[in-house]
Amino acid sequence: MSAVASPIAVEQIHWWQSRTLRRFMRHRLALIGVAMIVILTFACVCGPWLLPYDELYIDIRARFASPMTGAHIFGTDPLGRDIAARLFMAGRISLLVGFFAMLLSTAIGTVIGITAGYYGGRLGAALMRFVDAFLSFPSIFLLLVLAAFIKPSPFMITVIIAVTSWMEIARIVEAEIRSLRERDFVMAARMLGLRDTKIMFRELLPNAIGPIIVAATLTVARAILLEAYVSFLGYGIQPPLPSWGNMLNGAQQYLDRAPWLAIVPGVAITLAVTSFNFIGDGLRDALDARSDID
Repeated sequence: MSAVASPIAVEQIHWWQSRTLRRFMRHRLALIGVAMIVILTFACVCGPWLLPYDELYIDIRARFASPMTGAHIFGTDPLGRDIAARLFMAGRISLLVGFFAMLLSTAIGTVIGITAGYYGGRLGAALMRFVDAFLSFPSIFLLLVLAAFIKPSPFMITVIIAVTSWMEIARIVEAEIRSLRERDFVMAARMLGLRDTKIMFRELLPNAIGPIIVAATLTVARAILLEAYVSFLGYGIQPPLPSWGNMLNGAQQYLDRAPWLAIVPGVAITLAVTSFNFIGDGLRDALDARSDID
């Protein structure tokens, strides 16, 4: 009688069952950060549609209305515009600027870092000296100089922030790739005749994705803060288009009379930046096998 070999059952691990996710879910501050970002995003996306006023509606009779006055849950500004409507619309702009600046700066930093780390030698040294040259100038100074000579718009502010924020990611990627390029799987890929670009982006990059994700998350927080900073100084998003930064700029002369004009956007900036930092810390601990969360 012939024996029929039974197939060996291999348990499939889904992403929601991964050890990394379990470690992240045990990071309480990271979960608070995720919850706050979800709430902020929902409020900014849906809030303007749920309010009776839009961000440009002017009601002179309701100037400087305090919070929770009628339909003005966050009060009104010197022109009688609803603070909540302006806050949510400004949040759309600030969050989009932060997200797309992160994508662009991560792409630039990853390409330069992976090229420098993989090839090394004179090319790698030249690229890293280029990174060091950018790092030698304060990012705020570079941002303000570029913003002063370019017509401000959400798109241009996003590009300017990305151009001044990619250097840290490049250094992180370069260090990771340099430590991976002599591993056995890279040597095997070279022996198989794979092109350098395939080795870099199909073999090395997935193995360095953890630190990149952490750095990208922290870059969102930094981009939101930079947009608010440059808009507060008058070089960023220009009125009547609202952003959290120019809302603070318009509130500074009314701090004694209407402090909520500064408190409301200030709290929004603080919550967004702190939440993304919490998420970045949670991802760093979850992706680090040496972390003691598990």
